[in-house]
Amino acid sequence: MVVGIDLGSRTVKAVFLRNGVIEDAQVVLGGSDPYETAVSLLKRYPRCPVIATGYGRHALKETWAEKVITEIKAHAIGARYLFPSCRTVIDVGGQDSKAIALDANGNFTNFQMNDKCAAGTGKFLEIMAQSLGYDIDEFARVGLRETRAVPINSMCTVFAESEVISLISKRVKKAEIALGLHEAMVTRVASMANRVGVVKDVVFSGGVARNPTMVSLLEKKLKTEVKVAAAPDITGALGAALAAEGMLN
Repeated sequence: MVVGIDLGSRTVKAVFLRNGVIEDAQVVLGGSDPYETAVSLLKRYPRCPVIATGYGRHALKETWAEKVITEIKAHAIGARYLFPSCRTVIDVGGQDSKAIALDANGNFTNFQMNDKCAAGTGKFLEIMAQSLGYDIDEFARVGLRETRAVPINSMCTVFAESEVISLISKRVKKAEIALGLHEAMVTRVASMANRVGVVKDVVFSGGVARNPTMVSLLEKKLKTEVKVAAAPDITGALGAALAAEGMLN
């Protein structure tokens, strides 16, 4: 029995693994104290080896986790477990996004990461949805119903929000703005993926992979199918759990 835990910037994810099989997986909001949230999750399981990953992984190093691993390694391991033919991982989380290239054996060979600002992250989409008056689920679907996108000139969250407000004041259709925002973000994420080299199969992980408009646009931009797991947000925690299991063998 092992546990992998991913302390993200917005959510904490835990995967309880027994003999390579997922017995339980949890995704909860990190709240004001992600460390305490992580500990409360870990207390649900029998005491066993733990590997932590994610934004706040080092907080657990001295108390609960035997080891910490980077998000790059965790997502590479997790994506490869879910899709054994995976060669490219695109992970978009709350506060960062990354593209990871894997070799034929599943080892990562190159990566690009955006962690300098909210552009190209789930936070960007969340703020834009609020600006348009959508909840995040409605915002994620609206692009599937719209065919015309209004170009968005800035990916800086502050400037993009001002641009959205200006477009709304000009009575531009909100769905067209929403699609334009998704297209701007996909262009940024795809650019990262192209820099590491896109090789099939491509796997989209992280919470933003639940956004069907992002998936659809990304497939068009990369000109290839993008695979998404049933629970893409646990990929990092799963990778950490698999690393913990490997540590025992």
